[in-house]
Amino acid sequence: MTSTLSLAEALAAGTVVLDGGMSNQLESAGHDLSDELWSARLLAEQPEAVTEAHLAYFRAGADVAITASYQATFEGFAKRGIDHDRAAELMALSVESAREAARRARVSRPLWVAASAGPYGAMLADGSEYRGRYGLSVDELERFHRPRLEVLAAARPDVLALETVPDADEATALLRAVRGLGVPAWLTYSVAGDRTRAGQPLEEAFAPAAEADEVIAVGVNCCAPQDVDAAVATAARVTGKPVVVYPNSGETWDAEARAWTGRSSFTADQVKGWQQAGARLIGGCCRVGPDAVSGIAETLRAA
Repeated sequence: MTSTLSLAEALAAGTVVLDGGMSNQLESAGHDLSDELWSARLLAEQPEAVTEAHLAYFRAGADVAITASYQATFEGFAKRGIDHDRAAELMALSVESAREAARRARVSRPLWVAASAGPYGAMLADGSEYRGRYGLSVDELERFHRPRLEVLAAARPDVLALETVPDADEATALLRAVRGLGVPAWLTYSVAGDRTRAGQPLEEAFAPAAEADEVIAVGVNCCAPQDVDAAVATAARVTGKPVVVYPNSGETWDAEARAWTGRSSFTADQVKGWQQAGARLIGGCCRVGPDAVSGIAETLRAA
């Protein structure tokens, strides 16, 4: 069921389970995501597939569905001949698809929808979201992000997921861009060790979120599981806010080959430590599927 309890209220009361990777769930269902639009392409071509992917995670135990709008931008859709109005419809559809999955799930626990907004580099589809430092100013990045955030906010998700942010400058732009939208947000960096992908210390990178009233949780995603422990502690100490974590499986993305390499190192047991360190929103990102989310849910609900 959809919830009358806000996500912020739920985080104050306990731990909430996030879903896993949208792309791997779609691929496992037989969908080709080699296009530059990635999973956002299916919003235009097979939206039912997106709803089914969300439903799989809700049934696995997730409380929050992250929409398929990570790579959904006006600029990215325009490259495919999709005009502004249709692009806005597809972004709104990403939220409605997750809502529909929540209705179909028919579970008694509260469910929420997080509207994903990926970094500028996701639109470029060249792996630069794992580097940051695009050569754009904070003002330019804010102008890029604000229009689609306005569309996503108008679709009334429970929260905006400002995710996989590689660079503290882009985080500053995103925090500006969500002001006044009337929808809370979480902010998560993609990290390497104790730094953002662009190389800034996490202690400095998390600091601006501490003063942002719109931000209800801060943390990391799309990183190696072993990088989570220190990041949780830093985010909690610097911001005083609930921490959100959803790492990858531990495999490595090869941007040139557009493929994952290596082996999974993600285990449900790791989430106990993250919870003890202050994480209140816990799930998985790339290559973390419904089985792993089910394990996370069982672990957290048994704690």
